[in-house]
Amino acid sequence: MKQLFSQTDISERVRQLAGEIDQAYPKDAPLVAIGILKGSFIFMADLVRAMDRDVTLDFIALSSYGDATETTGVVRLLKDLDVDIKGKDVIIVEDIVDTGLTLEYLRHYLQQRDPKSVRIATLLDKVSRRQVEMTIDYVGFEIEDGFVVGYGIDYAQQYRNLPWIGIIE
Repeated sequence: MKQLFSQTDISERVRQLAGEIDQAYPKDAPLVAIGILKGSFIFMADLVRAMDRDVTLDFIALSSYGDATETTGVVRLLKDLDVDIKGKDVIIVEDIVDTGLTLEYLRHYLQQRDPKSVRIATLLDKVSRRQVEMTIDYVGFEIEDGFVVGYGIDYAQQYRNLPWIGIIE
């Protein structure tokens, strides 16, 4: 396994993203951060702790990979939200955007709940793999195609606990 981003690289970029998000919303506006389980939980925890504002947290679980290294293209909802997002600014927190199919599904799903806005923050973005047109509002790092692990991202439920991000060769 080859290291792509060190723990220091990640920490610095997450702080920068938190600052960008803080500036994008009025400080007193209700903001709901929705983490996509399981991969985003470490990124989301670090991101919201670096924000200088109140933020409501919730999680949603979707699946399009199973234990494979390639997406199946079929998105399944495994766990729904617990909070009401109607009239609130929402930021989806994702570990990695690949084809975009999961986020396209989720954005459409959340829009049906009448939020004020929906934006996306991702730690990693594989632009070359995109199958759908979409805007990612906050991007930690753009990466080339390859299967990455660490900092919450797994392969068959392994490697999530690594404090850095590596690519499986």
